[in-house]
Amino acid sequence: MTVLTRARRLALLAGGLGLALAASGCATAEEAGVDEGTGAGTGTDVTGAEIDCSQFDQFGDSLDGTEVEVYTSIVTPEDQPFIDTFAPFTECTGITVNYNGTKQFEAQLPVRVQSGNAPDIAFLPQPGLLAQMVSTGQVVAAPDAVAQNVEEYFSEAWRDYGSVDGTLYAAPLGANTKSFVWYSPSAFEEAGYEVPETWDELIALTDRIVADDPDTKPWCAGIGSGEATGWPATDWLEDVVLHELGPDVYDQWIAHEIPFNDPRIVAALDRVGSILRNPDYVNGGFGDVASIATTTFQDAGVPITQGNCWLHRQASFYQANWPEGTEVAEDGDVFAFPFPQIGESAGKTVVGGGEFVAAFADRPEVQALQYYLSTPEWANLKAQATGPGWLSANTGLELDNLASPIDRLAAEQLQDESVTFRFDASDLMPAAVGAAAEWSELTAWIAAGQDTRTTLDNIEAAWPAS
Repeated sequence: MTVLTRARRLALLAGGLGLALAASGCATAEEAGVDEGTGAGTGTDVTGAEIDCSQFDQFGDSLDGTEVEVYTSIVTPEDQPFIDTFAPFTECTGITVNYNGTKQFEAQLPVRVQSGNAPDIAFLPQPGLLAQMVSTGQVVAAPDAVAQNVEEYFSEAWRDYGSVDGTLYAAPLGANTKSFVWYSPSAFEEAGYEVPETWDELIALTDRIVADDPDTKPWCAGIGSGEATGWPATDWLEDVVLHELGPDVYDQWIAHEIPFNDPRIVAALDRVGSILRNPDYVNGGFGDVASIATTTFQDAGVPITQGNCWLHRQASFYQANWPEGTEVAEDGDVFAFPFPQIGESAGKTVVGGGEFVAAFADRPEVQALQYYLSTPEWANLKAQATGPGWLSANTGLELDNLASPIDRLAAEQLQDESVTFRFDASDLMPAAVGAAAEWSELTAWIAAGQDTRTTLDNIEAAWPAS
Protein backbone atom coordinates (compact mmCIF):
# COMPACT_ATOMS: atom_id res chain seq x y z
CA MET A 1 0.00 0.00 0.00
CA THR A 2 1.23 3.44 -0.80
CA VAL A 3 0.60 5.18 2.43
CA LEU A 4 2.38 8.45 1.72
CA THR A 5 -0.47 10.24 -0.03
CA ARG A 6 -2.82 7.57 -1.22
CA ALA A 7 -6.52 7.79 -0.44
CA ARG A 8 -8.46 5.01 1.19
CA ARG A 9 -11.87 5.35 2.74
CA LEU A 10 -12.92 3.08 5.58
CA ALA A 11 -16.61 3.37 4.77
CA LEU A 12 -18.52 4.34 1.65
CA LEU A 13 -19.15 8.04 1.44
CA ALA A 14 -22.73 9.08 0.88
CA GLY A 15 -23.96 10.01 -2.60
CA GLY A 16 -22.88 9.53 -6.23
CA LEU A 17 -19.31 10.75 -6.48
CA GLY A 18 -18.65 9.91 -2.86
CA LEU A 19 -19.32 6.26 -3.62
CA ALA A 20 -16.98 6.43 -6.57
CA LEU A 21 -14.30 8.17 -4.56
CA ALA A 22 -14.44 5.42 -1.97
CA ALA A 23 -13.11 2.98 -4.52
CA SER A 24 -9.49 3.20 -3.47
CA GLY A 25 -7.46 0.49 -1.91
CA CYS A 26 -5.10 1.59 0.87
CA ALA A 27 -5.09 3.55 4.09
CA THR A 28 -4.32 7.23 4.07
CA ALA A 29 -1.34 8.35 6.06
CA GLU A 30 -3.64 9.71 8.74
CA GLU A 31 -5.58 6.44 9.00
CA ALA A 32 -2.47 4.30 9.03
CA GLY A 33 -0.54 6.56 11.37
CA VAL A 34 2.33 7.25 8.99
CA ASP A 35 4.53 10.32 9.10
CA GLU A 36 4.13 11.39 5.45
CA GLY A 37 6.96 13.86 5.35
CA THR A 38 9.83 12.01 6.91
CA GLY A 39 12.14 14.83 5.97
CA ALA A 40 9.76 17.78 5.80
CA GLY A 41 11.53 20.90 6.90
CA THR A 42 14.97 19.27 6.76
CA GLY A 43 15.73 19.96 3.11
CA THR A 44 17.41 22.82 1.28
CA ASP A 45 15.81 26.25 0.93
CA VAL A 46 14.81 26.40 -2.74
CA THR A 47 12.62 29.51 -2.61
CA GLY A 48 15.32 31.57 -4.27
CA ALA A 49 16.30 28.99 -6.87
CA GLU A 50 16.72 30.25 -10.42
CA ILE A 51 14.85 28.38 -13.13
CA ASP A 52 14.52 28.94 -16.87
CA CYS A 53 11.67 31.43 -17.13
CA SER A 54 11.53 31.25 -20.92
CA GLN A 55 9.90 27.81 -20.72
CA PHE A 56 6.65 29.48 -19.66
CA ASP A 57 6.49 31.78 -22.71
CA GLN A 58 4.47 29.08 -24.48
CA PHE A 59 1.53 29.84 -22.18
CA GLY A 60 1.19 33.46 -23.28
CA ASP A 61 2.01 36.86 -21.88
CA SER A 62 -1.04 37.35 -19.66
CA LEU A 63 -0.02 35.17 -16.71
CA ASP A 64 1.07 37.93 -14.33
CA GLY A 65 -1.47 38.56 -11.59
CA THR A 66 -3.41 35.33 -12.13
CA GLU A 67 -4.04 32.68 -9.46
CA VAL A 68 -4.24 28.88 -9.37
CA GLU A 69 -5.69 26.78 -6.56
CA VAL A 70 -4.02 23.47 -5.72
CA TYR A 71 -6.25 21.14 -3.68
CA THR A 72 -4.66 18.21 -1.86
CA SER A 73 -4.68 15.94 1.18
CA ILE A 74 -1.05 16.84 1.93
CA VAL A 75 -1.12 19.12 4.96
CA THR A 76 1.31 20.77 7.38
CA PRO A 77 4.22 20.22 7.79
CA GLU A 78 4.46 18.16 4.59
CA ASP A 79 2.94 21.00 2.62
CA GLN A 80 5.83 23.43 3.09
CA PRO A 81 8.27 21.82 0.62
CA PHE A 82 5.56 21.98 -2.04
CA ILE A 83 4.85 25.63 -1.25
CA ASP A 84 8.56 26.45 -1.36
CA THR A 85 8.94 24.97 -4.85
CA PHE A 86 6.22 27.29 -6.14
CA ALA A 87 8.28 30.41 -5.30
CA PRO A 88 10.59 30.21 -8.38
CA PHE A 89 7.51 29.54 -10.56
CA THR A 90 5.76 32.62 -9.21
CA GLU A 91 8.91 34.68 -9.66
CA CYS A 92 9.01 33.68 -13.33
CA THR A 93 5.34 33.93 -14.19
CA GLY A 94 3.66 36.23 -11.69
CA ILE A 95 1.15 33.44 -10.99
CA THR A 96 0.09 33.06 -7.36
CA VAL A 97 -0.35 29.43 -6.28
CA ASN A 98 -2.94 29.05 -3.54
CA TYR A 99 -2.08 25.78 -1.82
CA ASN A 100 -5.16 24.30 -0.12
CA GLY A 101 -4.31 21.21 1.93
CA THR A 102 -7.05 19.54 3.96
CA LYS A 103 -7.58 16.30 5.81
CA GLN A 104 -11.12 16.32 4.42
CA PHE A 105 -9.85 16.09 0.83
CA GLU A 106 -11.45 12.72 0.06
CA ALA A 107 -14.87 13.79 1.31
CA GLN A 108 -14.82 17.35 0.02
CA LEU A 109 -13.44 16.90 -3.49
CA PRO A 110 -16.61 15.20 -4.84
CA VAL A 111 -18.75 17.78 -3.08
CA ARG A 112 -16.84 20.58 -4.75
CA VAL A 113 -17.01 18.88 -8.14
CA GLN A 114 -20.74 18.23 -7.84
CA SER A 115 -21.45 21.80 -6.77
CA GLY A 116 -19.54 23.37 -9.66
CA ASN A 117 -16.72 24.57 -7.42
CA ALA A 118 -13.98 22.21 -8.54
CA PRO A 119 -10.39 23.27 -7.76
CA ASP A 120 -8.09 24.29 -10.58
CA ILE A 121 -5.72 21.42 -9.79
CA ALA A 122 -6.03 18.42 -7.47
CA PHE A 123 -3.33 16.00 -6.40
CA LEU A 124 -5.06 12.63 -6.78
CA PRO A 125 -3.55 9.76 -4.78
CA GLN A 126 -4.23 6.90 -7.19
CA PRO A 127 -5.40 6.07 -10.72
CA GLY A 128 -8.82 4.77 -9.66
CA LEU A 129 -9.73 8.17 -8.27
CA LEU A 130 -8.49 9.82 -11.46
CA ALA A 131 -10.80 7.62 -13.52
CA GLN A 132 -13.74 8.47 -11.29
CA MET A 133 -13.06 12.19 -11.56
CA VAL A 134 -12.69 11.94 -15.35
CA SER A 135 -16.10 10.25 -15.48
CA THR A 136 -17.65 13.50 -14.20
CA GLY A 137 -16.63 15.23 -17.40
CA GLN A 138 -14.94 18.02 -15.45
CA VAL A 139 -11.28 16.91 -15.66
CA VAL A 140 -9.51 18.37 -18.68
CA ALA A 141 -7.00 16.45 -20.76
CA ALA A 142 -3.37 17.30 -20.14
CA PRO A 143 -2.06 19.99 -22.52
CA ASP A 144 0.48 19.05 -25.17
CA ALA A 145 3.41 20.48 -23.20
CA VAL A 146 2.58 18.23 -20.26
CA ALA A 147 2.01 15.22 -22.50
CA GLN A 148 5.43 15.74 -24.06
CA ASN A 149 7.09 15.80 -20.64
CA VAL A 150 5.26 12.67 -19.53
CA GLU A 151 6.26 10.92 -22.74
CA GLU A 152 9.91 11.89 -22.27
CA TYR A 153 10.40 11.50 -18.53
CA PHE A 154 8.02 8.77 -17.33
CA SER A 155 7.78 5.07 -18.10
CA GLU A 156 4.92 3.56 -20.07
CA ALA A 157 3.32 2.22 -16.88
CA TRP A 158 3.24 5.66 -15.28
CA ARG A 159 1.87 7.21 -18.48
CA ASP A 160 -0.89 4.61 -18.53
CA TYR A 161 -1.79 5.20 -14.89
CA GLY A 162 -2.24 8.91 -15.66
CA SER A 163 -4.49 8.14 -18.62
CA VAL A 164 -8.14 7.14 -19.02
CA ASP A 165 -9.32 5.42 -22.21
CA GLY A 166 -6.06 6.31 -23.92
CA THR A 167 -6.15 10.02 -23.11
CA LEU A 168 -3.55 11.48 -20.76
CA TYR A 169 -5.22 13.52 -18.06
CA ALA A 170 -2.66 13.66 -15.26
CA ALA A 171 1.11 13.74 -15.01
CA PRO A 172 2.59 11.71 -12.13
CA LEU A 173 3.80 13.72 -9.14
CA GLY A 174 5.44 11.88 -6.22
CA ALA A 175 6.10 8.15 -5.99
CA ASN A 176 7.19 5.40 -3.66
CA THR A 177 8.16 1.76 -3.98
CA LYS A 178 7.04 -1.03 -1.71
CA SER A 179 8.99 -4.11 -2.76
CA PHE A 180 11.64 -4.04 -0.05
CA VAL A 181 12.89 -6.28 2.75
CA TRP A 182 14.54 -4.40 5.61
CA TYR A 183 17.52 -5.88 7.45
CA SER A 184 20.59 -4.89 9.46
CA PRO A 185 23.74 -4.73 7.28
CA SER A 186 25.96 -4.71 10.38
CA ALA A 187 24.24 -7.78 11.81
CA PHE A 188 24.43 -9.56 8.46
CA GLU A 189 28.15 -8.85 8.19
CA GLU A 190 28.80 -10.12 11.68
CA ALA A 191 26.85 -13.32 11.02
CA GLY A 192 28.30 -13.86 7.56
CA TYR A 193 24.94 -13.63 5.79
CA GLU A 194 24.52 -12.53 2.18
CA VAL A 195 21.61 -10.54 0.81
CA PRO A 196 19.37 -12.95 -1.13
CA GLU A 197 18.41 -12.24 -4.72
CA THR A 198 15.85 -15.01 -5.27
CA TRP A 199 13.01 -16.45 -3.23
CA ASP A 200 14.85 -19.75 -2.80
CA GLU A 201 17.85 -17.87 -1.43
CA LEU A 202 15.54 -15.93 0.90
CA ILE A 203 14.05 -19.13 2.33
CA ALA A 204 17.51 -20.73 2.61
CA LEU A 205 18.69 -17.67 4.57
CA THR A 206 15.60 -17.84 6.77
CA ASP A 207 16.24 -21.50 7.54
CA ARG A 208 19.88 -20.77 8.27
CA ILE A 209 18.89 -18.08 10.77
CA VAL A 210 16.55 -20.56 12.47
CA ALA A 211 19.45 -22.99 12.81
CA ASP A 212 22.06 -20.42 13.79
CA ASP A 213 20.05 -18.27 16.19
CA PRO A 214 17.35 -20.21 18.09
CA ASP A 215 16.85 -17.32 20.53
CA THR A 216 15.41 -15.01 17.84
CA LYS A 217 13.07 -15.33 14.87
CA PRO A 218 14.09 -14.57 11.29
CA TRP A 219 11.06 -12.39 10.59
CA CYS A 220 9.07 -9.71 12.38
CA ALA A 221 5.79 -8.40 11.03
CA GLY A 222 2.73 -6.38 11.98
CA ILE A 223 -0.53 -5.65 10.20
CA GLY A 224 -2.20 -3.65 12.98
CA SER A 225 -3.39 -0.20 11.91
CA GLY A 226 -6.55 0.62 13.86
CA GLU A 227 -9.60 0.48 11.63
CA ALA A 228 -7.24 -0.10 8.69
CA THR A 229 -5.78 -3.29 10.21
CA GLY A 230 -4.84 -5.76 7.51
CA TRP A 231 -3.47 -3.47 4.82
CA PRO A 232 0.19 -4.56 5.22
CA ALA A 233 -0.88 -8.14 4.47
CA THR A 234 -2.28 -6.99 1.12
CA ASP A 235 1.18 -5.71 0.23
CA TRP A 236 2.73 -9.10 0.91
CA LEU A 237 0.25 -10.76 -1.43
CA GLU A 238 0.75 -8.14 -4.15
CA ASP A 239 4.51 -8.56 -4.03
CA VAL A 240 4.29 -12.34 -4.39
CA VAL A 241 1.69 -12.21 -7.19
CA LEU A 242 3.74 -9.72 -9.21
CA HIS A 243 7.14 -11.28 -8.54
CA GLU A 244 5.97 -14.82 -9.24
CA LEU A 245 3.22 -14.52 -11.84
CA GLY A 246 4.35 -11.38 -13.63
CA PRO A 247 2.66 -8.15 -14.71
CA ASP A 248 0.14 -9.70 -17.14
CA VAL A 249 -1.46 -11.93 -14.52
CA TYR A 250 -1.20 -9.10 -11.97
CA ASP A 251 -3.16 -6.83 -14.33
CA GLN A 252 -5.77 -9.55 -14.98
CA TRP A 253 -6.19 -10.00 -11.23
CA ILE A 254 -6.77 -6.27 -10.70
CA ALA A 255 -9.28 -6.12 -13.57
CA HIS A 256 -11.10 -9.21 -12.25
CA GLU A 257 -10.40 -11.01 -15.50
CA ILE A 258 -9.34 -13.81 -13.19
CA PRO A 259 -11.12 -14.23 -9.84
CA PHE A 260 -9.55 -13.36 -6.52
CA ASN A 261 -9.66 -17.07 -5.64
CA ASP A 262 -7.96 -18.20 -8.85
CA PRO A 263 -5.70 -21.20 -8.09
CA ARG A 264 -2.64 -19.08 -8.87
CA ILE A 265 -3.67 -16.50 -6.27
CA VAL A 266 -4.35 -19.30 -3.79
CA ALA A 267 -0.82 -20.58 -4.36
CA ALA A 268 0.57 -17.04 -4.00
CA LEU A 269 -1.12 -16.53 -0.62
CA ASP A 270 0.12 -19.93 0.52
CA ARG A 271 3.61 -18.76 -0.41
CA VAL A 272 3.10 -15.68 1.77
CA GLY A 273 1.88 -18.01 4.50
CA SER A 274 5.05 -20.08 4.25
CA ILE A 275 6.65 -17.14 6.04
CA LEU A 276 3.92 -15.26 7.89
CA ARG A 277 2.15 -18.36 9.23
CA ASN A 278 5.27 -20.35 10.03
CA PRO A 279 5.83 -20.34 13.83
CA ASP A 280 9.51 -21.09 13.30
CA TYR A 281 9.89 -17.91 11.25
CA VAL A 282 7.77 -15.29 13.08
CA ASN A 283 7.19 -13.03 15.04
CA GLY A 284 10.53 -11.93 16.49
CA GLY A 285 10.23 -9.57 19.43
CA PHE A 286 6.44 -9.86 19.68
CA GLY A 287 5.14 -13.41 20.01
CA ASP A 288 3.50 -16.09 17.90
CA VAL A 289 1.89 -15.95 14.47
CA ALA A 290 -1.31 -14.41 15.81
CA SER A 291 0.66 -11.52 17.30
CA ILE A 292 1.21 -10.20 13.77
CA ALA A 293 -2.43 -9.08 13.75
CA THR A 294 -2.05 -7.02 16.93
CA THR A 295 1.42 -5.63 16.24
CA THR A 296 1.16 -2.17 14.73
CA PHE A 297 2.69 -1.61 11.37
CA GLN A 298 4.78 1.25 12.78
CA ASP A 299 6.39 -0.97 15.44
CA ALA A 300 6.75 -4.10 13.35
CA GLY A 301 10.33 -3.65 12.15
CA VAL A 302 11.82 -2.22 15.34
CA PRO A 303 12.99 -5.62 16.72
CA ILE A 304 15.67 -5.61 14.01
CA THR A 305 17.36 -2.79 15.91
CA GLN A 306 17.00 -4.75 19.16
CA GLY A 307 18.50 -7.99 17.89
CA ASN A 308 15.16 -9.84 18.11
CA CYS A 309 14.58 -10.42 14.41
CA TRP A 310 16.44 -10.18 11.14
CA LEU A 311 14.01 -9.39 8.31
CA HIS A 312 10.96 -7.19 7.77
CA ARG A 313 9.07 -6.68 4.48
CA GLN A 314 7.88 -3.09 4.14
CA ALA A 315 7.93 -0.12 1.78
CA SER A 316 10.50 2.63 1.31
CA PHE A 317 8.43 4.94 3.50
CA TYR A 318 9.08 2.72 6.52
CA GLN A 319 12.30 4.68 7.00
CA ALA A 320 10.25 7.15 9.06
CA ASN A 321 9.53 4.50 11.70
CA TRP A 322 12.99 3.48 12.84
CA PRO A 323 13.91 4.63 16.37
CA GLU A 324 15.67 7.96 16.62
CA GLY A 325 19.40 7.59 16.07
CA THR A 326 19.09 4.54 13.79
CA GLU A 327 21.45 4.88 10.85
CA VAL A 328 19.73 3.98 7.58
CA ALA A 329 22.55 3.16 5.16
CA GLU A 330 24.05 0.34 3.14
CA ASP A 331 26.59 -0.20 5.92
CA GLY A 332 24.44 1.14 8.74
CA ASP A 333 22.09 -0.16 11.40
CA VAL A 334 19.31 -0.86 8.90
CA PHE A 335 18.86 -0.86 5.16
CA ALA A 336 16.70 -2.70 2.63
CA PHE A 337 17.12 -4.99 -0.33
CA PRO A 338 14.66 -5.51 -3.20
CA PHE A 339 11.96 -8.12 -2.69
CA PRO A 340 13.53 -11.16 -4.36
CA GLN A 341 12.51 -12.50 -7.73
CA ILE A 342 10.43 -15.68 -7.55
CA GLY A 343 9.89 -16.77 -11.12
CA GLU A 344 12.27 -16.00 -13.98
CA SER A 345 9.35 -15.48 -16.35
CA ALA A 346 8.04 -12.62 -14.20
CA GLY A 347 11.18 -10.57 -14.81
CA LYS A 348 12.31 -7.75 -12.54
CA THR A 349 9.29 -6.09 -11.00
CA VAL A 350 8.34 -3.61 -8.28
CA VAL A 351 5.07 -2.61 -6.60
CA GLY A 352 4.55 1.02 -5.64
CA GLY A 353 2.32 4.04 -5.79
CA GLY A 354 2.15 7.78 -6.19
CA GLU A 355 0.04 10.84 -6.90
CA PHE A 356 -1.22 12.47 -10.09
CA VAL A 357 -1.84 16.10 -11.07
CA ALA A 358 -5.36 16.51 -12.48
CA ALA A 359 -6.76 19.82 -13.70
CA PHE A 360 -10.38 20.94 -13.73
CA ALA A 361 -9.64 24.08 -15.75
CA ASP A 362 -7.66 24.80 -18.91
CA ARG A 363 -6.75 28.44 -18.34
CA PRO A 364 -3.16 29.26 -19.40
CA GLU A 365 -1.99 29.77 -15.81
CA VAL A 366 -3.35 26.34 -14.83
CA GLN A 367 -1.60 24.70 -17.77
CA ALA A 368 1.63 26.50 -16.89
CA LEU A 369 1.57 25.05 -13.36
CA GLN A 370 0.69 21.58 -14.67
CA TYR A 371 3.66 21.84 -17.00
CA TYR A 372 6.02 22.98 -14.23
CA LEU A 373 5.01 20.06 -11.99
CA SER A 374 5.80 17.60 -14.81
CA THR A 375 9.36 18.86 -15.36
CA PRO A 376 12.59 17.36 -14.03
CA GLU A 377 13.38 20.88 -12.83
CA TRP A 378 10.47 20.80 -10.38
CA ALA A 379 11.17 17.20 -9.31
CA ASN A 380 14.75 18.06 -8.42
CA LEU A 381 13.75 21.18 -6.50
CA LYS A 382 11.10 19.19 -4.61
CA ALA A 383 13.64 16.49 -3.69
CA GLN A 384 16.03 19.13 -2.36
CA ALA A 385 13.30 20.98 -0.47
CA THR A 386 11.86 17.88 1.21
CA GLY A 387 14.88 15.99 2.44
CA PRO A 388 14.44 12.25 3.16
CA GLY A 389 11.12 10.64 2.35
CA TRP A 390 10.14 11.94 -1.11
CA LEU A 391 10.94 10.85 -4.64
CA SER A 392 9.45 10.85 -8.10
CA ALA A 393 9.26 8.46 -11.04
CA ASN A 394 10.45 11.31 -13.26
CA THR A 395 13.57 9.94 -14.95
CA GLY A 396 15.05 13.43 -14.98
CA LEU A 397 15.30 13.32 -11.19
CA GLU A 398 18.98 13.35 -10.23
CA LEU A 399 19.64 10.71 -7.57
CA ASP A 400 22.17 12.93 -5.80
CA ASN A 401 19.33 15.30 -4.91
CA LEU A 402 17.69 12.59 -2.80
CA ALA A 403 18.84 12.83 0.80
CA SER A 404 18.08 9.25 1.83
CA PRO A 405 19.88 6.15 0.50
CA ILE A 406 16.56 4.31 0.55
CA ASP A 407 15.00 7.02 -1.59
CA ARG A 408 17.92 6.71 -4.00
CA LEU A 409 17.53 2.93 -4.14
CA ALA A 410 13.79 3.30 -4.81
CA ALA A 411 14.42 5.92 -7.51
CA GLU A 412 16.97 3.63 -9.15
CA GLN A 413 14.26 0.98 -9.43
CA LEU A 414 11.84 3.46 -10.99
CA GLN A 415 14.44 4.67 -13.48
CA ASP A 416 15.67 1.19 -14.44
CA GLU A 417 14.18 0.33 -17.84
CA SER A 418 14.58 -3.38 -17.09
CA VAL A 419 12.26 -3.13 -14.06
CA THR A 420 8.49 -3.33 -14.59
CA PHE A 421 6.47 -1.09 -12.27
CA ARG A 422 2.94 -1.84 -11.15
CA PHE A 423 0.68 0.24 -8.93
CA ASP A 424 -0.58 -1.17 -5.65
CA ALA A 425 -3.33 -3.65 -6.59
CA SER A 426 -5.68 -2.99 -3.69
CA ASP A 427 -5.72 0.69 -4.66
CA LEU A 428 -7.08 -0.24 -8.07
CA MET A 429 -9.70 -2.74 -6.91
CA PRO A 430 -13.21 -1.79 -5.76
CA ALA A 431 -13.35 -0.46 -2.20
CA ALA A 432 -15.52 -3.40 -1.12
CA VAL A 433 -12.56 -5.62 -1.96
CA GLY A 434 -9.31 -3.69 -1.54
CA ALA A 435 -10.42 -1.50 1.36
CA ALA A 436 -12.75 -3.88 3.19
CA ALA A 437 -12.90 -7.62 2.54
CA GLU A 438 -9.21 -8.04 1.80
CA TRP A 439 -8.24 -6.29 5.04
CA SER A 440 -10.61 -8.25 7.26
CA GLU A 441 -10.13 -11.63 5.60
CA LEU A 442 -6.34 -11.48 5.60
CA THR A 443 -6.48 -10.43 9.25
CA ALA A 444 -8.57 -13.53 10.01
CA TRP A 445 -6.12 -15.58 7.97
CA ILE A 446 -3.35 -14.41 10.31
CA ALA A 447 -5.13 -14.04 13.65
CA ALA A 448 -7.47 -17.03 13.54
CA GLY A 449 -5.66 -19.33 11.14
CA GLN A 450 -8.52 -19.21 8.63
CA ASP A 451 -7.60 -21.43 5.69
CA THR A 452 -6.35 -19.87 2.49
CA ARG A 453 -9.14 -21.02 0.18
CA THR A 454 -11.87 -19.77 2.51
CA THR A 455 -10.08 -16.46 2.85
CA LEU A 456 -9.87 -15.89 -0.88
CA ASP A 457 -13.40 -17.22 -1.51
CA ASN A 458 -14.71 -14.63 0.93
CA ILE A 459 -12.78 -11.83 -0.76
CA GLU A 460 -14.01 -12.96 -4.17
CA ALA A 461 -17.59 -12.95 -2.88
CA ALA A 462 -17.19 -9.28 -1.96
CA TRP A 463 -16.43 -8.25 -5.55
CA PRO A 464 -19.27 -6.02 -6.79
CA ALA A 465 -21.59 -7.60 -9.33
CA SER A 466 -21.20 -4.66 -11.69
